[in-house]
Amino acid sequence: MTTRLEQAFAAAHEDLPREAPGSEETTALLLQLVGEVPDAPRIVDIGCGTGPATLPLAAATGGEVIAVDLHEPFLRRLQVRASTSGLGERVRPVRAPMEDLPLPDGEADLVWAEGAAYVMGFDAALAGWRRLLAPGGALVLTEAEWTTPEPAAGAREFWDRLYPGMRTTEQNVAAAQRAGYTVQALYLLPGTDWDAYYRPLGARLELLREDGLDPAALDEVGREIRIREQFGADYGYTGYVLRPRTSHTAES
Repeated sequence: MTTRLEQAFAAAHEDLPREAPGSEETTALLLQLVGEVPDAPRIVDIGCGTGPATLPLAAATGGEVIAVDLHEPFLRRLQVRASTSGLGERVRPVRAPMEDLPLPDGEADLVWAEGAAYVMGFDAALAGWRRLLAPGGALVLTEAEWTTPEPAAGAREFWDRLYPGMRTTEQNVAAAQRAGYTVQALYLLPGTDWDAYYRPLGARLELLREDGLDPAALDEVGREIRIREQFGADYGYTGYVLRPRTSHTAES
C-alpha cells in the first residue's frame, strides 16, 4: 500500500525540470572539461530522468545518447521533449536498472550520470559502469559529498538516512584512484544549481498544500530544502571527470 509520504513525494516530483542539483551550464562545463571527444560520440546517460543532461549533450556533441532510467513516466516525457527539440532520432530511451544495464561492453565514448550514482553508491557505480567505456572514453558523474570533515549534527542526521555512504571529496578522489581511474577534473556545483532543483520543488509543494494534500507529509518531502538552508556549507555536489588508467598512465 502506498503511504501518504510516498504519495506526497510522487506528487511533488511530478513534472519537475530536474531531480537533482544541476544546470545546462554545469553540463556544458563538464563536457568542456572532458576535452576532445570523437565526432558524433556514443553517450550513455544513466539515471537520465526527463533529460536535463540528455538533450544538451545530444545537441552539443551531435552524438547519439542512450538515456537510461527505471521510471517509465520520465522516459515518456524525455521522448516528447526530444521530439519537439528535433533530437528524437539521436536519443534512445532505455528502461533498465542502473545496476544491470542491458548494454554491451565498450558501448560508450562518454558515460554520464548527474545526480544518480548515489543510488548504487560511488564505488559500485565506478566498478559497474567502467565496462561500458570504449578505449579513450570518460566517465562523468556528479556526487553528493561532505565539504567538511566534521559536518553539523543536523546535516549528518539527514544525510545518514538518505545516503549513509556519503563521503568527502578527498575520500572519493582516493576511492576513484584505487578503482583504477585518473581524476581528470573536479567541479563543485554552485549554489545556483541547487536553486534550479529546489525552487521548482518548493513551488510545487506550495501548490499541493493549497490542494489539500497531507501537510505533514509535504513537510517531510520539503525537509531537504530546509536542511540545505541551514547546513548547505557542510555538503555539496561535485562533478567528476574520470578516465580508466591503463598500464601506461600514471596515477593522478
